[in-house]
Amino acid sequence: MPKDFFRLHGLGEPRSRRRFLAQVSFGLGGVMGLMLGVPLIGYLFGPLIKRSPQQWIDLGPVSDFALGQTKLVSFTDPSSVPWAGQTSQTSVWVRQTAPNAFDVFAVNCTHLGCPVNWLDGARLFECPCHGGIYYSDGTVAAGPPPRSLFKHETRIVDGRLQAFTIPLPTSQLSEYVGNA
Repeated sequence: MPKDFFRLHGLGEPRSRRRFLAQVSFGLGGVMGLMLGVPLIGYLFGPLIKRSPQQWIDLGPVSDFALGQTKLVSFTDPSSVPWAGQTSQTSVWVRQTAPNAFDVFAVNCTHLGCPVNWLDGARLFECPCHGGIYYSDGTVAAGPPPRSLFKHETRIVDGRLQAFTIPLPTSQLSEYVGNA
C-alpha cells in the first residue's frame, strides 16, 4: 500500500507508532507530575498562607501551682496538623509569682529552640544544647540566647489557669507579649 493511504486529508504527515507512544508517555508523565506536584506545593507553602490557630489552653486548676514553684505542664499544640501524633505534644513552664499572678514560659530556648530545663536547686532555666542560662523570671543570665524566654499571656477562668498559645518564634511576638 502506498504511504498516502494512511494520510487523512488536512492532517499533514502520518504519525508513526513510536511518535504516538512517546507523546502518550509524555502526556501521562505530565499528568502524574501535576498530581504529585500540586499537593506537594500546597504542603510546602500552606504554612505561609494559613495562620496557626491561636487559642486559650487550659493548664489546670490554680491550686496545682504553688507560690514560687516552677512546674512543667504539657498540652497538645493547637497549631499542629491532626495526624501529627506524639509530635503535637508540647509544654510550658508555669511559675506562680504572686497570688493569682503567673508567668508561663515557652519551653523553647530563644537561641535555637531547644527545650529548656528547670534547675530547681539553682533556680535557673538551662538550655542543654549550647549552655544558655535564664533567670527564674525568664531573662537571659548567660550564654548565646538573644532574648528572654517567650512568655504566654495568662488568665484565670473558673479557678483554672489558661494560657494563650502563639506560634514560636514569630516576628509578631511583640503584639502578644509585653516583655522584650
